[in-house]
Amino acid sequence: MNLELTDKVALVAASSQGLGKAVAMGLAKEGAKIALCARGSEALEETATEIRRETGVEVFAAPADVTAESRVRSYVEQVLSFFGRIDICVANSGGPPAKPFDQTTTEDWRRAIELNFLSTLYLAQATLPHMKAQHWGRFVAITSIAIKQPLPNMALSNSVRSAVTGLMKTLATEYAPHNVLVNNVCPGYTATARLTDLADALAKTGNTTPAEVASRWTSQIPVGRLATPQEFADAVIFLCSQRASYITGVSLAIDGGFSKGLL
Repeated sequence: MNLELTDKVALVAASSQGLGKAVAMGLAKEGAKIALCARGSEALEETATEIRRETGVEVFAAPADVTAESRVRSYVEQVLSFFGRIDICVANSGGPPAKPFDQTTTEDWRRAIELNFLSTLYLAQATLPHMKAQHWGRFVAITSIAIKQPLPNMALSNSVRSAVTGLMKTLATEYAPHNVLVNNVCPGYTATARLTDLADALAKTGNTTPAEVASRWTSQIPVGRLATPQEFADAVIFLCSQRASYITGVSLAIDGGFSKGLL
């Protein structure tokens, strides 16, 4: 299937590792030009070099803290200056810490809102006007399966990522007439460094071991295993493509059947 992504310009946030890196690499393999950003410059440049070497596509990489509005706007301006356009934006950031509600602080909530909600808002504000003007665009937010099925000891993520979902649904309606499609992807338990850190944190909270936490997760997934980052990325890449031209406003669970709700 030709996804018609050759020479499209894709901005992927938090893309030096994990899910963001997998999405950037996958888009590059489909021929898209890639704009990478992350806070750590060393890992970012390593990823940029790897993508160039494996795919031969043009890559722009610059450090950026997506929780800072001015830095997001500056970074997007850099991408536009380098490539001349932005066709795709994948909003991504790290997750908030695992804590039950009674252990969270006001500062935890403020940071979670900055990290997950405001970062997505800033990227949307900076990129959607350009997509609207060219009458083609794809905006995809990476959230969590927690919006489908809230997870234990994840009060911060359960709440703030749901707010992102509301924003995505609103933007999907407003931008659809301009051929700009907005969707939300909800990863389940996926084999990344972030998941390892989460298992460690939950093991401490529950007085158990990381291996037991991981085993409990796997036992709840009908396909019987964790996802790979590439499996997650493949779904995102499809939503970014011309083949997904009639899909907008969805929250797609990529979770091996973990969530039990009908929607």
